Amino acid sequence: MQQYSLLDLCPVPEGGSAADALANTLDLARRAEGWGYHRFWLAEHHNMPGIASSATAVVIGHVAAGTRTIRVGAGGIMLPNHAPLVVAEQFGTLATLFPGRIDLGLGRAPGTDMATARALRRGLDEGEGFPRDVTELLSYLDKDLPEARVRAIPGAGTQVPVWILGSSLYGAQLAAWLGLPYAFASHFAPQALAEALHVYRSSFQPSAWLARPHAMIGVGLCAAESDAEAAFLRSSQILAFARLRMGRPGRLPAPVEDLSEVSDGMRAEVEQALSCSAVGSRASVARRLEALVAEFQPDEILVTGMIHDHAARLRSFEIGAEVLAGIVGQARAAGACVRERAVRERAVRGRAVCGTGFPGNPRLRRKGRGRGRARRAPACRNRRNAG
Repeated sequence: MQQYSLLDLCPVPEGGSAADALANTLDLARRAEGWGYHRFWLAEHHNMPGIASSATAVVIGHVAAGTRTIRVGAGGIMLPNHAPLVVAEQFGTLATLFPGRIDLGLGRAPGTDMATARALRRGLDEGEGFPRDVTELLSYLDKDLPEARVRAIPGAGTQVPVWILGSSLYGAQLAAWLGLPYAFASHFAPQALAEALHVYRSSFQPSAWLARPHAMIGVGLCAAESDAEAAFLRSSQILAFARLRMGRPGRLPAPVEDLSEVSDGMRAEVEQALSCSAVGSRASVARRLEALVAEFQPDEILVTGMIHDHAARLRSFEIGAEVLAGIVGQARAAGACVRERAVRERAVRGRAVCGTGFPGNPRLRRKGRGRGRARRAPACRNRRNAG
């Protein structure tokens, strides 16, 4: 695993306002930058009282202006809601204002109910035109061609990194076909995760945008000083998710000890949807994240969490960053070990060849170096950190 990143849904808590949510998002982004998160993404949702990032590009600009180095982007923009040219202009403007820091993740769901989707954009095609819209958008962000009849200004030539988001095999196939990075929404729909990653990696076609596959998985995170405290804090997300499934979306509720308003059947459904999560104390979260990395081998993890109290939410992401930094460090040490061993083995093979009659260095042949068996490559110095 190379990096760890953060998805913020800009939650509006019960007893708070959209202004509070936006202020909390910027505060979280600034702290995430210091904690080593690579990206800070926001998502497009509409007509949802508990999420304040509906004007996603505007919020991205707000966060990028208030931070210095962290990448900021959309996870994602629901492309069926927009004309590709408008998205290219918006993110081209962001990339012009904040060079090298803007990402654009694209999804094909409306991110809302059908009535609101129709209010956003007439003539819905149920996502059938998504591949066409993605390629059109890519063309606007690619090299600036003055002879083109339609150009995104700003946008042309910015080559904003574009990701395909998904929770099924469709997005995996499209990302592989276009040669784009892929993010799987396993934090709320994990059922097809393993198969989607296999499809993406096995059918990936290198492109001008990306030489080899890069897969990121979403993971729910609720970390606290103890397992019991984390379970209590997570009750807010369970309630919010259950109410959404029952057609009663609202602001993010305060945590409760009693979840009896959620039926057993609905609770099981919610737990299954949120099963790709790390919940508990630092030790519990570390075990779960290490297991997910070992099983799915992601290039990157995108953590997200809906916690009512802002201070508790900050602490959760801080603990997550500490754990993930350790996992990334172990992965890098293991990679360095493999590379060092390969270099040493090549060197040993070279000495063996020169000492057995191959027309190599004559001085080595005269001294008889390399006769007989080649020496075994020394063990990697970083063996202890190989994970």
